[in-house]
Amino acid sequence: MLESTLRDRATALVMPSARSDVPPFMVMDVMAAAARIEAAGGHVIHMEVGQPAAPAPRVAIAAAHAALDTARIDYTSALGMPTLRARIARHYRDTYGCTVEPDRIVVTTGSSGGFILAFLSMFEPGDRVAVTVPGYPPYRHILTALGCEPVLIETSGATRHALTGEALLAAHRKTPLKGVLVGSPANPTGTMMSREALTGLINAAEGAGIRFISDEIYHGLDYAFPAVTAAELSPHALVINSFSKYFCMTGWRVGWMVVPEPLVRPIERLQQNLSISVPTLSQIAAEAAFEGRDEMEAIKHGYEENRRILIEGLPKAGLTKFLPADGAFYLYADVSDFTSDSFEFASRMLEKAHVAATPGVDFDPIHGRSFIRFSYARSADEMREAVTRIARWLR
Repeated sequence: MLESTLRDRATALVMPSARSDVPPFMVMDVMAAAARIEAAGGHVIHMEVGQPAAPAPRVAIAAAHAALDTARIDYTSALGMPTLRARIARHYRDTYGCTVEPDRIVVTTGSSGGFILAFLSMFEPGDRVAVTVPGYPPYRHILTALGCEPVLIETSGATRHALTGEALLAAHRKTPLKGVLVGSPANPTGTMMSREALTGLINAAEGAGIRFISDEIYHGLDYAFPAVTAAELSPHALVINSFSKYFCMTGWRVGWMVVPEPLVRPIERLQQNLSISVPTLSQIAAEAAFEGRDEMEAIKHGYEENRRILIEGLPKAGLTKFLPADGAFYLYADVSDFTSDSFEFASRMLEKAHVAATPGVDFDPIHGRSFIRFSYARSADEMREAVTRIARWLR
C-alpha cells in the first residue's frame, strides 16, 4: 500500500502539464525518418523543411568571425543592439518607402521568439485568435500552449487561399475574436496578398477591434509581385520577420518585430525575463547581413528556377494540381488522385523514392490529408532529380 502510494506520488511529480500537450511539428518527424535512411546509406532529396541550402551571407559570417576575434560577447539590451534596430528601421525605408522608428523595433530569437512575445503581450488566456488553414502549424500550437484558442478559418481558391475581411468578420460574429494572424507570402501555400487585399483585411480587423499580426518572414522571396508590409498600412499592426529565410540564417536564430508603441515596454519586460537578450553574435551577423543583398538576390533567382522546374515537371510526373506559388519556396500540391492520407503518401514517397516532403495534414487538420508540401530551397539539380524520382515512383 505504501509502495503504491509513493509510486503514484512520484508519477504525479513528473506528469507533463496539459498545456504541453500540443501536436508535434510533423516536418521534424519527417526529417528524423529521412535521417534514418541516410544513416543506412540512402540518398534523400530534402524537400520537407524550409531550410535554405545556401549559407548566411559572406559579410555576416565575416562579421561574426571578426567579433569572435576582437570583442567580448556580452548581453545586449533586451530590445536588441541599437545599431541593429536602427539598421532594420532603415531597411523599411529603403525597401518599402515606409518610416518605422528604431524605438519600435524589437530583436527576437527568430520569428518563433517573436510569436511568443507577441501572443503574451497582446492576449489573455482564453482569448480567441484567428489563423488560416492551411497555415504554419506552430501558430496554433504556441497559442494553445499559452492558453489561447486558435480559431481556424478555411481559405479557398476563390480568394487565392488568402483570408478576406468578410471571412474574418463572419467568424467574429459567431464568437468574438481578439486577434488574427496572417502570413504573406504564406507557408505552406506560397500565396501572397496584394496591397488592396491586405489593406482591406487590416481595416476590417481593426474596425471590429481585432488585433492584427502580420508574419512577413518570407518577405524578399516574392516572385509574382512585391510584398507589402503591414507596417506601412497601420501603426497598430504588429509585424514579425526574421533573418532565417531570405538571408539564409535559420540556425542563427535571430528575427525582429515592428510593434505598436504601447507594446514596446511590455515586450521589453517579457524579453528581460524570458531570455535576457538575443544571442549577441547572431545580432552582429544579422546587422552585417543587410550588406549581402546582392548575394541573397542571386540565391532568390535560384529559387525561381527551382519553382519553374517543379511547376513544369510535377504535372508530367502526375501531380497536376497545386496552389499559386507567388513567393516563399514552397509548392502545396494536391495528391487526392493518389491518396486520402497525405501522411501515408509522404511516408511511402520517402521510403520508395527517397524524396522527403511534408504531409499537408501538418498544416491543415481539415483538408490537409489531400495535400503535400514540397520545399524548393535546395539546388536545381536536386529539384530535377526529385521530379524524376517522383515520376518513376508514381508510375
